[in-house]
Amino acid sequence: MEVFNNILCVTVSELTGGEDGEEVMSYNNYKQLCARDRVTVVRPGKGMDSYALVEWTSIPERFKRKFIAKYGDPEKKMREQDGILQYDQAAREFFAEYRLPDGKELKSETQSEYVINASVLNRLIDRYNRQRSCRNMAGNSTPISWEGILAECERLRDEYGHTLPKNKARLQDKMRQYRSQGYQCLVSGKLTNINAVKLMPDGQRLAIALKRSRVPVYTNMQIFEKYNELALDKGWKPLKSPATMTQFLNRPEVKIQWFDATNGELAAKQVYNRQNVTIMPDKRDSIWYGDGTKLNLFYKVYTPQGYKLATLQVFEVIDAYSECFIGYNISQTECFESMYEAYRMAIELTGHLPVELIYDNQGGTKREDAKEWLRKLATCSRPTAPYNAASKSIESIFGRFQRQVLHKYFGYTGGNITSKSESSRPNMEFIEANVNSLPTFEELCGIYAEARQEWNHLKHYKYDRPRVELYESSRNDESVVLTDALRRDLFWVTSQKECKFTARGLQITINKQKYIYDVYGKDGFTDMAFRRDNTGRSFYVQYDPHDMTKVRLCTKDDYGYQCVAIGEPYVTTHRAMQDQKEGERAFLFKMIDTNKLERVRRHINGLQLEMEHGVAPEQHGLVTPRPKGISDKEYEYYADLIRAEQDGIHESGNAIPVAVGQQEKEISNMTFDQIKALDRM
Repeated sequence: MEVFNNILCVTVSELTGGEDGEEVMSYNNYKQLCARDRVTVVRPGKGMDSYALVEWTSIPERFKRKFIAKYGDPEKKMREQDGILQYDQAAREFFAEYRLPDGKELKSETQSEYVINASVLNRLIDRYNRQRSCRNMAGNSTPISWEGILAECERLRDEYGHTLPKNKARLQDKMRQYRSQGYQCLVSGKLTNINAVKLMPDGQRLAIALKRSRVPVYTNMQIFEKYNELALDKGWKPLKSPATMTQFLNRPEVKIQWFDATNGELAAKQVYNRQNVTIMPDKRDSIWYGDGTKLNLFYKVYTPQGYKLATLQVFEVIDAYSECFIGYNISQTECFESMYEAYRMAIELTGHLPVELIYDNQGGTKREDAKEWLRKLATCSRPTAPYNAASKSIESIFGRFQRQVLHKYFGYTGGNITSKSESSRPNMEFIEANVNSLPTFEELCGIYAEARQEWNHLKHYKYDRPRVELYESSRNDESVVLTDALRRDLFWVTSQKECKFTARGLQITINKQKYIYDVYGKDGFTDMAFRRDNTGRSFYVQYDPHDMTKVRLCTKDDYGYQCVAIGEPYVTTHRAMQDQKEGERAFLFKMIDTNKLERVRRHINGLQLEMEHGVAPEQHGLVTPRPKGISDKEYEYYADLIRAEQDGIHESGNAIPVAVGQQEKEISNMTFDQIKALDRM
């Protein structure tokens, strides 16, 4: 049974079907009744998924009684079903998405009220349309009877609590509005009337601007007074109470517009920016954090006026998974050298490199050589986002380390200066009264080492196991194992600037200490061939801060660093003979002789070049002076050595003599062909 075109109908299958018991009538009876026009077929069963419908009132009484006995009274069932209000789902969606002029959404209670009102109006309009349809079908032009509609309206008011008008005229007007305007007519004009807002749009912008003003700075009361003063000139309605202004300024959608001006942009960022929630790693060496901070313990330093309070810096390296402290370095300032020592300690202690290294973008990390070195330590090395302390896990770890361990010492400096907790404030009166009892620098280093061990042996808040045990029992297959070859490459640092190689070797300053290097040959003496080609050239210096006995002199191009030579500490000799040690005098005379040889070499090479291009003084009737301090005999001797070297005598295996007597002995053993080589001078 169903209603089709406002007509109560039953289906042919209900009349002739026998599945649920005795049939109401046979199919042949149904066909005969149709042929005799004894029943009215409202819809014939033609087409796909279409079934025949028969008007209930046209069925003969004997068949009605059998139908009621089998299925129940259709009219009664339809009346019962008609009494249940069908909620308008489209209205529910409309009011859920509806926004008032100020951008706010409707309250949930208001949405429910409007959905019920729309559903009731749908029912009343359906009643109205049924009456109109029945009168049209009957050719009746009598007016619509509103008594039944009003009675239905009140019945639904008692049952569902709708808020539609009780007055007939007002109800008729609301139904007409609903037909033409839809759901919009149900929204109260009080909600959409902008005149109900106490501050006009221009006045709101003025109030926010005054709140943002820094010159001068206004209180809420002063903003209220200033607003009312300007309202008279602008034709606005003055505010009666300062509370109205305060309530307006503290509304969330308003507060966001002035909060940054009064509290700072970083504070506004913390309040209004979306905070990401991340999952910490589940294995060691996935992430290492490195950061420098104040070592939160006072120590004493001696001055002529007595002992004074002092503090130090510490650079800590922490494993993110276990929160285990794995490397550190204490220093006066946060610098690259301190950072280097902390990371090196962590790598050598754990025997692994991290997959990801996160470091603070402060202190020594800003240097180019530091950035380059940090990139070698992990698969991914990156700085933290600046001005975003809330997102740094290491800051949270430092805070808990201070509260759980360091606070026990009476020389505790307190927590971060921005902390509001009273327990984070030191008792300066007590500390200053006991300065002499504070530890010295050496004692402080021992105390801090013990504090770190205590932290590492405390249970992790999440895993309920000691941090050091948690770290040592974990394994990360993606972390790189430290090898000897990797150690040699990893711990060498490249100088930030180039250093020039001069006659006094190459000088570099590391951590305020000067080092001088020279390049030596296999015989242990200065490599003069290197000096000839590189004196005056600048090199990047690669060095191991823990072993400064050797450095690498490198050049750099688009492909990276190229090692040119190995530098070793510059050999020095005592000037006084009585202070000279074994080998110093021989080395000194060897260098004097070598320097003379190089002077003659430069002189001869220059003369040859001049002769080749016709610019030699001798070619113009003049004379080129010989090097001063070198006698003619010495000059001839060194020239012979150079010519013999160029002719391959030295390369043939014969030693080049280093004294005049040896040279004369060597000449006496030469053949005439070999002597001709000397005549070429």
